[in-house]
Amino acid sequence: MNTIRVYRCLCDETRLRILNLLLEGPLCVCHIAAVLDMEQPKVSRHLKALKETGMVVTERCYNWTICRIPETPNTVLQANLKCLQDLRGEEQQFKTDLAKRNRTVRKMVDSDCAALPAQIRKIC
Repeated sequence: MNTIRVYRCLCDETRLRILNLLLEGPLCVCHIAAVLDMEQPKVSRHLKALKETGMVVTERCYNWTICRIPETPNTVLQANLKCLQDLRGEEQQFKTDLAKRNRTVRKMVDSDCAALPAQIRKIC
């Protein structure tokens, strides 16, 4: 792990917003894009940077790519996630993103989440 690369990665607002969303649990790339109101390729580029530094792991499920924070994050990530979690209530953009995330997940549940594959149901 390269600590400098981790901090360079954390200096990006979009990447912090993604981590904020993933603190609540796993999400598909398409849902992250919807919450952030961004094109999916742009979100994928940010996720690639997060993945390269070990801050995000992904799992393919059919056409879906499920993203989550590693179950055992490295010490640098763990310390920064704690800081992010402590400050997320103070940043309006984080609050807005979380509210939109909750609405997006609720829509999935309302659209019969039980019919989805097991890895995707984890989100619901």
